[in-house]
Formats: sequence, C-alpha cells, structure tokens
Amino acid sequence: MYPHVLRSAALLLSLFVASTGLAADEPATRSIFGWVERIEILPEGISLKAKMDTGATTSSLNALNKERFRRDGERWIAFDIIDSETPDKKVRLERRITRYVRIVRHDGQHQRRPVVTIGLCIGSIYREEEMSLIDRTELNYQALVGRNHMAGVIVVDPAETFTQSPHCELPEGGEDNAALLPAVGPSAYGAAPVAGWRHLARGS
Repeated sequence: MYPHVLRSAALLLSLFVASTGLAADEPATRSIFGWVERIEILPEGISLKAKMDTGATTSSLNALNKERFRRDGERWIAFDIIDSETPDKKVRLERRITRYVRIVRHDGQHQRRPVVTIGLCIGSIYREEEMSLIDRTELNYQALVGRNHMAGVIVVDPAETFTQSPHCELPEGGEDNAALLPAVGPSAYGAAPVAGWRHLARGS
C-alpha cells in the first residue's frame, strides 16, 4: 500500500476517535446498563443497589460514623457501610482522602464532603474513581454512580433495571489505599483532626 494511503487512513482513524470522544486505549463499544444496578465495592466485596446517574459528575456513597485520622502523614477516613443483606449490620472501611468538595445544597447551605477513591464492579467492568462520602440513609439507594465511573464504557437505558450482576476480579495492585476493619466506634481510632478504567471478566 502506498505511504500516502496509509497516512490518510491513519488520519481518518484519529478523526473518528476524536469525534466519538474515545481515548486511544478505550473500548470502541460500551455496555448498556439500567438506571438501577447492583454494584460491588472491591476489594471488600460489598454488594449495594446503586442509582446510575448520568447527571452527576462524581459518584457518591452512603458513609456513616465518619472519623478522620492521619496515617504516615496522609489524611485518611474510616466510615461504616450498611450491609444490604443485613441492614442492622455495618462494615467498617478505611480510605485515603484525595480531596474535599464543597457542595451547595438546595436550601443554600454549604456542605464540605470528603472524597476518596473506590473501586466499583459494575457488570464485568471494574473502575477505580473518586466517590464523595455523604449520609444517604434517607435516600432510596446507598450509592450513586456518576459519570466518572461510567465515562467511555457505560450507557444507561432509563427503561431498564438490574441488567447485569457484578462479576469482576480485582486487578493486581488495585485499591492500595483501602483497608477493611470490623465495625467499631469512632473513638477507637483516637483520630487527629485533620484514579482509570478496567474491563475484567471473572474466570469460571
């Protein structure tokens, strides 16, 4: 094939990728999910019902009994997740704080929320992205999956729910900033005040 033909083909391919908004290492096809799906927090394996919200920039998670502390000079936070299988039972998690986000509520009040990186398994898609920690106890779903966990790999069908069960494997080295602890009172910490996509299928 002539060099000028190869150059033209390469140019057309790059224009197609740019027009579709795909990065060079992103898949050309996307998986379709419903507006409510069951997801899994890894590596802990906590299963939750989540709302898939394309209107939200960042995902959020129901986090109770939050306690901030420092570890090796970095800001961390411990918090409880309600076990969906046993609502009276809570699971204690730890994550390193990546930043804080300032939210303006509908009543005009400001709220400062800690943000952490959490790996979510949605269908066979595993992605580590930021989630803000808030009290979603009064809301219908403990987790809200925003565009940062869906961009480039997930399309939401508002007419569907629970289309795929989570079935991912945690990649080697994934969630290095995570720790799983038994649920305990915040006072036990003596606290001082103070992200890419992967598409993985679990082997049979």
